Amino acid sequence: MGRTNFGGVVKQVCLEYTPEVQCGDYVLVHVGFALSKVDEAEAERTYQALEAMKQLGELETPEFEVEDAAPSGG
Repeated sequence: MGRTNFGGVVKQVCLEYTPEVQCGDYVLVHVGFALSKVDEAEAERTYQALEAMKQLGELETPEFEVEDAAPSGG
């Protein structure tokens, strides 16, 4: 397992299919699996394309409010 950083979002991914990956490498990730290693230029092109298509918003996680779960008297 390893950690990836995409646009400031850090996630844990499985490196089972990419045993050659080293810290600092760029990888193509799909559903939590690093599928292949890519060079920095390809990573930049992919990021720019996703940004142009306004697809980077999917990286944001919704904020959840935690409500008090104390039982009510009765």
